[in-house]
Amino acid sequence: MTSTLTPHERGPPLMYPATDQARRSALNEAERLRRLSSTDRDLIRLVHEPQFPRWLAQIKATGGCAHPIYLSGQTTIRDAADGTVLHHYDTASEPGGRLAVRCRNRRRSRCEPCSREHAGDTYHLVRSGLHGGKGVSERVQLHPRLLLTLTAPSFGPVHKATTDGRLCRSANAGSNCDHGRSHTCHRRHEEGDPAVGQPLCPDCYDYPGHVLWHAHAGRLWTRFCHTARRRLATRAGIAQTRLGGHLTLSFAKVAEYQRRAAVHFHAVVRLDGPDGPSTPPPAWATPELLAEVLEDAAAAAHVRTAYSPATGERLIAFGPQMDVHAISGTALSGAVTDDAVAAYVAKYVSKSIGDAGGLDRRVTDRDSIELAPVSAHIRALMGTCWRLGALPELTCLNLRAWAHALGFRGHVLTKSRRYSTTYGELRTARAEYRGSLGVVKAKEGGTLRESFWRFVGSGHTAAEAEIASGVARHIECARQLEQQDRELQRSPRVSGEDQ
Repeated sequence: MTSTLTPHERGPPLMYPATDQARRSALNEAERLRRLSSTDRDLIRLVHEPQFPRWLAQIKATGGCAHPIYLSGQTTIRDAADGTVLHHYDTASEPGGRLAVRCRNRRRSRCEPCSREHAGDTYHLVRSGLHGGKGVSERVQLHPRLLLTLTAPSFGPVHKATTDGRLCRSANAGSNCDHGRSHTCHRRHEEGDPAVGQPLCPDCYDYPGHVLWHAHAGRLWTRFCHTARRRLATRAGIAQTRLGGHLTLSFAKVAEYQRRAAVHFHAVVRLDGPDGPSTPPPAWATPELLAEVLEDAAAAAHVRTAYSPATGERLIAFGPQMDVHAISGTALSGAVTDDAVAAYVAKYVSKSIGDAGGLDRRVTDRDSIELAPVSAHIRALMGTCWRLGALPELTCLNLRAWAHALGFRGHVLTKSRRYSTTYGELRTARAEYRGSLGVVKAKEGGTLRESFWRFVGSGHTAAEAEIASGVARHIECARQLEQQDRELQRSPRVSGEDQ
């Protein structure tokens, strides 16, 4: 009997291959998909999303951030005079109803695009304190300025790299330590040799002293600054309490881990007048005087640890190795330039203990230390942090929380208030510039911004991470090509006769 159902009542046609050839093709396609890796299957899913082009545009806007933060919300910009809406943005139309923004992680090991941007901000922060700009008077170019390097003391002999053909350690030949290990090393270590920085005798090495020095390094720097100001007042023959009426000592300091996993400091130190960078220092405040004061302060500054039956009371001071260089606006003999110093400091803010062979994330238990992919030297330092962190008299040092950083809990870069601009001001200026693109200007009276944002997620899937990595590589290659083009344009042209 003929069916009387209408096409609407029958429902949609069955969605399966109608012929044997079509069925075999579908089975072959399913088999190919099954054999693909999970990343490839995720990649196929991602590129078939209707809003994939917009998602890709977001990732490009973040510079290929490796771990973006996803926000949901809206922003409305109004004319303050009449309330007219000048610009409105809402994430409702975005992929997944969210917007990707940079993670802003400074560490290159975690996010290379964001670490590069942070290093660029550091360059401008340091350079503005040497050359002027960003709200800093250009007068600072005439002020006494020095590049200072301070190191930790020795906690025991370690293997070192040599570039002049000398042996690692040839002194004290034939002598051994109390544990029967030789005091000498007759090898020549290259810079990348894993043995560089490792102690000759782990049993002789002062691991508690190393960890406690890290834990008090911040206090030691503060004591160094106070001592330097006192020495300046003494040299000038004025009361210490009245030094601020004559000059201001400003600095920007960055911390770096050496191959022996000990922190040392690179600092830009500058003398200003009593009102900061806009006023000149007194005539007696010369670069030579500042260098002598810094050397004296580095030798005299010290702090003491709390007494513990396990470690005793330790004297924390800088090591004897220090370096002082004059800074000049031009390439003079014996001096380094403003740009070179700014680039030198910016290079280190993207580094972490991971670059010295350690971990760049916190550990939560002793087993994590034992299983960590680090050298025996780093593991011993982390284990010492964990052991000393359990002592009641050392609880205030938070050694267990900072065991991954080997006890050092200071910021990678610190500066005095009057040295130059801040990271916040640089980021605000960049955000305002980017936000002003395509926004209609207010007639008069400025604008009002109404914003509501909330955190909704972070990170990438496997396929998203692959695409973001490709975006970051593409941007970096374009930057390198642009830099090469600028260098070629600056280089003198060679005529055909000279060739």
